[in-house]
Order: sequence, then C-alpha cells, then structure tokens
Amino acid sequence: MPDISRDTERQESRIREKSAQDTRDDNKAPVENSIEEETQEVVQEAKKEVAAARLPWYRRIKRGYILLGIYALLFVLSALLATFVHFHPVLGIDVTITHEFQENQAPWLSWLMTAISYIGDQNWLSIGLVVLAVVIFWIVDLRLEAVIIAVVYALSGLLNALIKIIVNRPRPNASVVEVFRAATGQSFPSGHVMSYVAFWGLLFTFGVILFDGWRWWRIALLVISAFFVVMVGPSRIYLGAHWASDVLGAYLIETALIGIALFIYLQLDERGVLASRKEHTWFSARKIARGKRHV
Repeated sequence: MPDISRDTERQESRIREKSAQDTRDDNKAPVENSIEEETQEVVQEAKKEVAAARLPWYRRIKRGYILLGIYALLFVLSALLATFVHFHPVLGIDVTITHEFQENQAPWLSWLMTAISYIGDQNWLSIGLVVLAVVIFWIVDLRLEAVIIAVVYALSGLLNALIKIIVNRPRPNASVVEVFRAATGQSFPSGHVMSYVAFWGLLFTFGVILFDGWRWWRIALLVISAFFVVMVGPSRIYLGAHWASDVLGAYLIETALIGIALFIYLQLDERGVLASRKEHTWFSARKIARGKRHV
C-alpha cells in the first residue's frame, strides 16, 4: 500500500506541474502574439512612410549625378594632397592651424571634441551603428541601399589602411603641438574622418537623393549625419591626433569613394537590383515601354 500511495502522489504531482505549465503557456501566448502584431504594425507603417517619401526614379538620378560631379572633383584634389604630404610630412600651415584650434581649451569644448571622436574610438560601437542602419534600411525595403552602406564602410577601412602604408606620414608630435589623445599608426589620412564620412556621409547622401519633404525623420537624418561629418575633422585636429591636411585628405578621399559607390548605386538602382516586388514590377514595365519605343 505505501508503494501505491507514493506512485499516486508522483502522478498527481506531475499532473499539477503539467497543468501549471499549460497555464503559463496559455498566458504567455496572448502577450507574444500582441508584441508580434505591434511589431508588424510598426514595420508596415515605417515601410509606408518611407515609400511615400521616396523621390521618383528620374529625380533620384538627377540629384545623384549632381553629387557625382562634385565627388569626382574631390577625388582629383585628394590625389594631389596625398602626393604633397608624402614629400612634406610636417607643414607649417598644419602647425599653425592646430595651434589656432587648441587656443581655446575650455572644459566644455574638450569634452565635446572627445565625445565626437568617441564613436570612432570604439570599434564595437562603430560596427554596431552600421549593422543597425543596414537592418533598418533592409526592413523598410531599401535593400540595395543597405548593401551599399555595408560595402562602402568595409572598403573605407581597407582603403584607409592601404593609403596610410603608402604615404607613411607620422602623427603630430607632442613637442610641436599639444596631444590630448595619443593615437598609434600613421597619420595620413584620418581614419576617424574616413569612417565617419563613409557612414554618416552616405546616410546624408541617401537622405538627399532618396527622400523629399520635411518629415521629422528625414530632417533628423540629415542634421545628425551632417553634424558628425562636419565636426569629426575639427575634433581630430583639436585633440592633436591629426594634422589639418590629414583631415582634409580624408574628407576628399572618402567623398571620392562615396562618389564611385554612388555611380554604381545609380546604375544598379536603374536596373531595379534588390528592389522590392512592387518597385521591381514598375522597373519591368518601364523597360518594356522603353523597348517598344525603340522598335
């Protein structure tokens, strides 16, 4: 009898545990379904908002080629500057500019310059922002743009490392200027500037050529991107990590790289590569219509 009683207790205990687990699962299911539904609604609203803001194809092409002409000019200037600093590692004008930047050493200014450069000092944060942007662009059906962001950022890092080796310019010396934040490696071009322009500059470019209107998210994208692109250069000079010509060269080189990427993007965009199903249908109809005109 005692054995039968213990077996009965065990069975009743297992039944109670299973019942409790079923109850928890039943309570959890509505919550999970609710979260999933809300997430889908947010994604759908984001897709509609982005689709409504997108410029027509022909206007995107027009704006893109205007920027492309500017970037081509900057590429020529960057090549000339890189050649010059290779033969003149320390320029008097660089020292003068750094002294001017470092003349005001107010605590708030030092904090601001350090904060602006912080993203570039932390690889996990820089890569995390790129991944986040790629995911968001992909979710809202800007898949080609997402791929371009990832590829340009990766190529920018490789190009920066290659040019540093070729030019082999030393960084500012503490005996000449004040070095608030010591950095290692070669000086030309500035890696921070190139990575910021590769990411924030490309976001700004897409904000200009893809969307229209005064939607808050577009304005925020343009303002934040422009802020980091414009301010990262002065921050590197102020902190004594780079010469002004390092910063200028990085701006020129990276905008040239974005120009090449933009040219490729416009060609792929015209062909509807990685376009959403709705837009791909529009591209197909456009190609058919163009073919009929040439018959």
